[in-house]
Amino acid sequence: MPRFAPSRPLSDPQLVDASADASPRRRHSRREATPEALANPLTQLVFPSWARADEKSPGAADPQKFAAESFFAAGAGLALLDRVFRENPPFAGTLRQRLALRAAGVASKILRLREDEGDLRDAEHLSLAGADPGRAGRLHALWRMLAVRSTRLDDEGVARILALIDAPPTIDAAGVAAAWQNAATKQRNPLAAATQAALLVTQTLPDAMSAEAEILALWAADLTLAKSLGWERPAPLLAIRILDPSLRRGPNGRRPRPGDPNWPEILAQAYALAAGDAHALAADLARRSAKLLALAPKLRAKGAARVIELLLADDAVSPARAERIAGLSDRAARRLFDRLVALGAVRELSGRSNFRIYGL
Repeated sequence: MPRFAPSRPLSDPQLVDASADASPRRRHSRREATPEALANPLTQLVFPSWARADEKSPGAADPQKFAAESFFAAGAGLALLDRVFRENPPFAGTLRQRLALRAAGVASKILRLREDEGDLRDAEHLSLAGADPGRAGRLHALWRMLAVRSTRLDDEGVARILALIDAPPTIDAAGVAAAWQNAATKQRNPLAAATQAALLVTQTLPDAMSAEAEILALWAADLTLAKSLGWERPAPLLAIRILDPSLRRGPNGRRPRPGDPNWPEILAQAYALAAGDAHALAADLARRSAKLLALAPKLRAKGAARVIELLLADDAVSPARAERIAGLSDRAARRLFDRLVALGAVRELSGRSNFRIYGL
């Protein structure tokens, strides 16, 4: 029997006891004793209606009301999301990487590329090791990097980031790092710091790279926000809602960009919307991960514990990756995933009969 010990104490002995000993009658009579409830208190997360951003906010018709509501909703939403990331639940890696996939999908739209989220997931999890994932794949790698790195940014890190957005080698990586550090240290308010970081970083790229500069600005804003909030790792947030129709302004419905006169309140509104999305995703993953952890003691396949760790750490896992990392045969890996799907612990994400990918 594989032994799996989650890194957080929220889901160890009591989870195993609940899944192994509780009778069906007991589970019906005491809902709080179910594995899902015991695995993690985040399964009970509620995002109150008063904290939700109004997607039909007045905007240009009433700028003052729009600004006030945006900043309030952003503060409330980020405070609720702060609890999730400080709790560092077992599924935190999956949460960040799934947000990274969404952010990469938006970045692909900004650059007017054809790849959607499904294409980006395939490029990441099905490509041969060392193969060039293409421009969209590099965008996905950019956001995946954000989801696993610390909030510290040095010249070498900036150079890798610039390479992922296909910036010319003549761009001064040290200048970009200095601009980010300036924004991160001079603003005490997290939203103000993120706003300033986006503006300063945008100005470090040439006019011919305006779309790439936007993506870099969104990336830098998230990194700065995480540093200001004291999070261990950043979470991709701003990009996942920056193209929301409710944020468009002007007679032609122009989408917002760093440097616009109303950029601070637009950024706040986008963060407010993104916080609600991320909070809902966290609540869903809390329930799904609780079910997966409840099944862990029952899985007898060699390497099953390592596969569970992979599923809790990433957006998706392919059988080939499980085979390589967990030391399973191809047949054993596929049988394990088939059983997890049959038990309702994971989902097949590609919708294909071949080249399947699995995740929470």
